[in-house]
Amino acid sequence: MADPLVFILNGPNLNMLGTREPEIYGTRTLAGIEAMCAAEAARLGLAVECRQSNHESDLVDWVQEADGGTVGVVLNAGAYARTSIALRDAVAAVGVPVIEVHIGNIFNKEPIRPPSVLSPVARGLIGGLGADVYLLALQALARMAAARGR
Repeated sequence: MADPLVFILNGPNLNMLGTREPEIYGTRTLAGIEAMCAAEAARLGLAVECRQSNHESDLVDWVQEADGGTVGVVLNAGAYARTSIALRDAVAAVGVPVIEVHIGNIFNKEPIRPPSVLSPVARGLIGGLGADVYLLALQALARMAAARGR
């Protein structure tokens, strides 16, 4: 039997990790985070599929796709967390837990950035702890899957 699958979805500009504002986001690349997540998932008895897009519609499609064959989603929607009602509606519509993650603290950003529109419909929010937010989200999804017997 295959390990339960988790989607790790990353939104706009996260492909620039490692060089983008390292004082906020650190120096770890997205590939490095994906490798870290794969190792943690294996430790937890999970499998991960990592995807990144700068396009809102891709993220909406992937959240919807997760509904049929995953135990949950780790979602770093980047700026779309604050602006995308379409992504919010997708998160609200699926029957699997979606955990919103942010490498930086979204509550100490510039005033032009409104709060997350995803948080009210996400299962949880983890932010401000660097790349470890992904590991914490995977651990939470593993516990949720175990509680559901998956």
